[in-house]
Amino acid sequence: MIKIIAGGKKNVGWVAEACAEYEKRLRKPFDVLWQFVDEDKLEAAILKCDARDLVILLDERGEIWDSPNLSKRLSAGLTSGAKVVLVIGGAYGVSEAARERANSIWSLSRLVFPHQICRLLVTEQIYRAQEIYVGRPYHHA
Repeated sequence: MIKIIAGGKKNVGWVAEACAEYEKRLRKPFDVLWQFVDEDKLEAAILKCDARDLVILLDERGEIWDSPNLSKRLSAGLTSGAKVVLVIGGAYGVSEAARERANSIWSLSRLVFPHQICRLLVTEQIYRAQEIYVGRPYHHA
């Protein structure tokens, strides 16, 4: 299972509906569990992650990965027995301590997106990663 920690309010209606469309297609171990926290508690949630967790922080200053790379990273973490934790960074980023806790820092784009859109993009990319991993034709290289 992939845990997604997101700062701010729960998904608004249209985002929840769109995310649910992808989530219903996810199969273990690519299924997701959302944890919504107040933005001021986001750093604490990151720092509470177990040392064995594979923590991937989403931040505009991170590395840009293609979908096959994301699939490899997620599947490697999931098959190793680690808990994979994706963290959607706050509107003003996260502290240096939280950045240092992350095993990887991933940027969806050099563009900046609102949290709600990031949540949808991440959910779709997890589904795409799953499909790449199992060899289905959803992703066109």
